[in-house]
Amino acid sequence: MTDNKVTLSKKDRLAVAWRSTFIQGSWNYERMQNGGWCYAMIPAIKKLYKTKEDRAAALTRHLEFFNTHPYVASPILGVTLALEEERANGAPVDDVAISGVKVGMMGPLAGVGDPVFWFTIRPMLGALGASLALGGSILGPILFFVLWNIIRWSFMWYTQEFGYKAGSKITEDLSGGLLQMVTRGASMMGMFVLGSLIERWVTVKFTAVVSKTTYSKGAYIDWDKIASSPMGIKEALTQQASGMALDKVKVTTLQDNLDQLIPGLAALLLTFLCMWLLKKKVSPIIIILGIFVVGVVFHVIGLM
Repeated sequence: MTDNKVTLSKKDRLAVAWRSTFIQGSWNYERMQNGGWCYAMIPAIKKLYKTKEDRAAALTRHLEFFNTHPYVASPILGVTLALEEERANGAPVDDVAISGVKVGMMGPLAGVGDPVFWFTIRPMLGALGASLALGGSILGPILFFVLWNIIRWSFMWYTQEFGYKAGSKITEDLSGGLLQMVTRGASMMGMFVLGSLIERWVTVKFTAVVSKTTYSKGAYIDWDKIASSPMGIKEALTQQASGMALDKVKVTTLQDNLDQLIPGLAALLLTFLCMWLLKKKVSPIIIILGIFVVGVVFHVIGLM
């Protein structure tokens, strides 16, 4: 450690927290929230590093890919601030450790932020404000705006402080390998979460017809004999529940065969391909455009 230890004050951390409000301000398809993240880190970087070269290296380090729920980015910011502070004071905290903690935390926390904020707190406050507004009270939208921002900002500030204090404790045991253990565990957790979400986020469907099978009479619903009435709907549902097919001809697509082999196989292979291309330093923009072009071509020729 250096003799003149530099420490981030509460004012510095408040500046970072305020700037993190705009983490979505420069969202992009290549590195997503990296611009907003780097913007939030600028006050800390200016305080911790004095030379132009060190500041440029820190800014470059924080312009890597980053994406999570905008509010739960705060505890990650807190831990990162602690790691950067220790690094600036001479601790053996390298780029891999900082990036590993960020990547490992952003995936699991993103899965927490969406249901808590978007699907619970905001709908509840919105319903409260809407009920007052429907009654003719101007307090409806005002109450929603005030309560939402109090909850949002309180959560962001206190979780950033929690992350900062937790990160400081992590760096106290650098010689014991605690930071390396946290980094490794966070990276493994991040990869596990990413892998589990492939089937949900990545969809590949091959519509090419492999075979057509015509059912015998009585094995499918004869829609010409079904009345256009509620009773007809009930009869059709009853016939379907008994095992009758909806159509006379059963069409089997290439995707049906792949799903019988391994569901989600095409999506998994596409993900591995993108990972391999990224490892070969292919630009994410080129990969996105390539997938778009290939998808359009395959759709035109009837493969997808």
